[in-house]
Amino acid sequence: MAEGTNGRRRFSDKWGKHELDVLAVLSSAFPQWLTSRQIAQRVKAYADSYGELADQAAKAAFAKQFQRDRAKLAAMGIAIESRQPEYSSKSEGQDFASYRLQLGDEPRIRMHFAQEDMPVLAAANYLARSIAMSQEAWEEPVRPVSRTTPRVPQVPIPGLGLDSIAPGLGTQHLPDDLVRVIDSRRFAATVDVDGENLNVAYADSDDLAMFVLEHPGASIVSPQEAVDAFHRRLEAATRFQLADESISPGAATVVSPEIVRSNPAEHIATDMDDDDMDLPHARRASASSFQTGSEVDRRLRLMLFLSAHLGEEFSLSELADRFIGTPRSKEELRKFVNTIHKDINTLTTVSDDGEMAGSQFFDIDWSLLDENGIVSATNSLGLERLAGISPQYLSMLTASLNYLAHSPLLPEESRAQAESLYERLRTHVGPGETPWLSLTGYETEPKSFSVVRRAIKTGSLLDMEYTDAAGRTRRKVVAPAKIFVDEGVYYAAVWTDIGDAAKGTSAEDTPSDSGSESKGTHHLKQGTGRNRQWQVLRIARIEHADIVQPSHKVEFPDVPVSELRKWSFDNGTAAVFITDRPDLMYIKSLPGASVEPCGTGQKVHLTVSSDSWFVAFCIAHAKHITAVAPETLRTMILARAQREITISDSAEENQSDE
Repeated sequence: MAEGTNGRRRFSDKWGKHELDVLAVLSSAFPQWLTSRQIAQRVKAYADSYGELADQAAKAAFAKQFQRDRAKLAAMGIAIESRQPEYSSKSEGQDFASYRLQLGDEPRIRMHFAQEDMPVLAAANYLARSIAMSQEAWEEPVRPVSRTTPRVPQVPIPGLGLDSIAPGLGTQHLPDDLVRVIDSRRFAATVDVDGENLNVAYADSDDLAMFVLEHPGASIVSPQEAVDAFHRRLEAATRFQLADESISPGAATVVSPEIVRSNPAEHIATDMDDDDMDLPHARRASASSFQTGSEVDRRLRLMLFLSAHLGEEFSLSELADRFIGTPRSKEELRKFVNTIHKDINTLTTVSDDGEMAGSQFFDIDWSLLDENGIVSATNSLGLERLAGISPQYLSMLTASLNYLAHSPLLPEESRAQAESLYERLRTHVGPGETPWLSLTGYETEPKSFSVVRRAIKTGSLLDMEYTDAAGRTRRKVVAPAKIFVDEGVYYAAVWTDIGDAAKGTSAEDTPSDSGSESKGTHHLKQGTGRNRQWQVLRIARIEHADIVQPSHKVEFPDVPVSELRKWSFDNGTAAVFITDRPDLMYIKSLPGASVEPCGTGQKVHLTVSSDSWFVAFCIAHAKHITAVAPETLRTMILARAQREITISDSAEENQSDE
């Protein structure tokens, strides 16, 4: 037994494979339960360090080490379940819990993934795991945990199962922007949008409220804490006073980095509020917990991969490329191949210590390996039951691919690849089993996206109904010109001066409301001899749209998106809001705004290019906003808040009736 100079037991693991030994011991014993004492006796590294657990110090040292190893395996997606044994008088009150490998009864789904699938698959896997862990944070009851109790992460959806059939997943580099966007959204809520439930990942309660308000007709389903937080913002918005619009000569201008101006959704500034303290914090997995290249992790993946492909043949160079990475030279390839050969030797090493189990997970055709450098495994311990994807996780992964394929979070070529991979996976998912996902600030293609795009390609008119900033439905016929993405949101630039192009068509009698300034759109006029009217509209606000063939072609200039954005602000509305406290983070993300002290808070002056955005912004941040101006925008805010309260109350009544 190894001991330190202070008498404490020192853990001894000469070969660095005790996690594998633990897995082998529990796998070979399955479905039996093993007590802590039995595990300590059978795992060589434990037995060398802690002996028979004859004294309290050895028991404490073993328990700490075993829980660390258990947590390590859990983070890799291999769960070890526990139970308390019946009390025995022979144990003298010192009996231990018993443990068993959690293999599960549900079948695993195995698919073939090509190497070119790996980058997009790794991104979808990161998103799926993050959403799953965010949901788990509020689905599981909070258990009291002592400061000294080892924390074992509960991972109900194994990620290593995917690694076992998609080798190379763990060596993929995830884009920093993707990781930052996903990791900044620490909570998850279920939101009903157009009758479909979305699992929405968000940064804080203000962020979720903004998402709901920017999707007309949306409502929060769960958790109840998020529902209550949203309702409090609606109530606060109905009490907004009319703000004084005068500006102090000493007002300071907000200056933000250009990266925030170009895409502030990636840099969400949150103010931890009482609402967010009420929400259970998601246990976000860092990339290193399942995107890792450590020796033990690599061997675990290799072990499951070979267990899942018994009898199949793989060259050492192929395994090296999949589990370590693509070599940059012949010398590096030789090193990688030697590393994989060493891993195979480690996985097939048998202990000669009687009851001490070793890590022999399968047999290898050694002659084939030595003569041809080809690995073929047989006689697995049964760990192939861990290989593959559970139906539950496959549904989440499929939803992640669908989201990535239809959101601006990935570049166009990667989105096309995500769409192709999504189509393959959806054939393995039952109808209605895909839990649709969304991230705040990066919406998926809205339901009217395809009809707007088709109208642009065919040079047609668009007879559309859309929701204005106050939540009212409007109707208009326009000539759509282009679709673009700004700050993760889809917009359509449409030409409203269609003349008599709708004459003689089904849209001839459509009333025009182009003169109204309360529709949540941008009216942009270019004075070059005659007025040419543009309108920039968020596509998600288009409730319904029909394609109409014009009686004659509508001519309009080709204007760059940058010009549309510039005109949007040049023709914007001057607005004001007052807060009840200073230095709120979201104010610092409003470049160009002027800020001055006002009572206990601050007065903020800004130019609003979209009425609907300002309405949603003020309601979402209503916890600390006391007054707004001008009166037209304040009226829209009050109307929208009252409308949302009515919808929310009606939804709660329906749920209680059910």
